[in-house]
Amino acid sequence: MQAFLIIFVSFWLPYSSLASGNWCYTSQDASCDWFLSLGPDHWSVNHPDCGKQKQSPIDIVTKMANHLPSLCSFVFRGYDQIPTKKPMIKNTGHSVQVTLEETNTISGGGLANTYKALQLHFHWGTTTTPGAEHTIDGTRYPMEMHIVHRNEKYKNMEEALNHTDGVAVLGFLFKETKEINSNYKDIINHLNDVKSNDQKVSMTPFALKSLLPSDTDLKHYYRYEGSLTTPSCQEAVIWTIFPNPIPLRKDQLNAFPTSLYFSKESEKPKPMVSNYRPIQKLNNRVVYTSKGVRPTSAAVLTVVFVAYLSTSFN
Repeated sequence: MQAFLIIFVSFWLPYSSLASGNWCYTSQDASCDWFLSLGPDHWSVNHPDCGKQKQSPIDIVTKMANHLPSLCSFVFRGYDQIPTKKPMIKNTGHSVQVTLEETNTISGGGLANTYKALQLHFHWGTTTTPGAEHTIDGTRYPMEMHIVHRNEKYKNMEEALNHTDGVAVLGFLFKETKEINSNYKDIINHLNDVKSNDQKVSMTPFALKSLLPSDTDLKHYYRYEGSLTTPSCQEAVIWTIFPNPIPLRKDQLNAFPTSLYFSKESEKPKPMVSNYRPIQKLNNRVVYTSKGVRPTSAAVLTVVFVAYLSTSFN
């Protein structure tokens, strides 16, 4: 019996940090699912909202999206200004996060209120597999950035998460390119300063707009009602996904899975890879498109083919 306890304790200790968070990604360790039962398929055990009907992320099927005229251009305030305070970049144990000044706000874009920016963070795969959370017509992009905003009519995030309009998240996809994207150099250069869980350092202030795609690309987006993509998975998020990806060179994309760790500095290193939640069912929800969303190549071919048939039989 004593020998069994020693073996059990020695087996349990390496995973105690996973259990302390009440959830983990399967990529953190195989035991996340089969032993601890804290992986994505089991999040709802400790966090019931994760098992509800309006969960995120989803696969956006472009041909099924409905055009909504009210999805006009966003109004970005403060995004083009360099803040007075230094932003903080932190390894949260599940992602890398940059704090933002609440002077950055969004309105318009079909939103009924103004939303204040709180933080941005990333989701990625490995050096050889993609890791964006949302997919477009089944295609998963290398990485995804979320800029998280709180509805200004709620006093704090805790209150906002109790309302379906409490949070607005802008989701940006990334693609691999041959040219370096200098706008992301500072964030990427700081990854080695926050390699382990809970490490954080201050950054040189930057204008949030510098991280965004062109103004034209910001007019093309998809909208749906969903949830946080990590526990506690509250269904309080108005999601906006921009389908035109931001370019990053391969070594810039690879800096995320090769620089960061899920674990604390004192623990056995566990590379932070594939930190994305699996696709969730759409159920009865509708995905909407702004008027600027470009049709897919398949849709264009369909229109051309129909036009050809019409001409041929007339």
